[in-house]
Amino acid sequence: MTTAALTAGLDRIPDQLGYLVISEDGVLASAGELENDEHTASVMMQMVRTASRFRLSGSPEPPFKRMSVILEDFVYAVTVSGQKVFVVKRQHNQQEPVSV
Repeated sequence: MTTAALTAGLDRIPDQLGYLVISEDGVLASAGELENDEHTASVMMQMVRTASRFRLSGSPEPPFKRMSVILEDFVYAVTVSGQKVFVVKRQHNQQEPVSV
């Protein structure tokens, strides 16, 4: 699979600051603030592996397809598809709590 096919559409995500495409073999593609960011890739893969252990009893389905890691200034949106993990770093536009 070509890099262009792996990353199709990732650069069009609104408020996107960078992305990673990761497999068990390492980083397959990266751009923006996550370009060549092996450390973040390693941390995200470890989080995916940990989350994957939480299976509902008897369910053959993976326990999740998407995971969000929300930090103060940005969000990592993590999607698992096939044998690949797609991580997009997006600007976090915090909503102020509504006062009633």
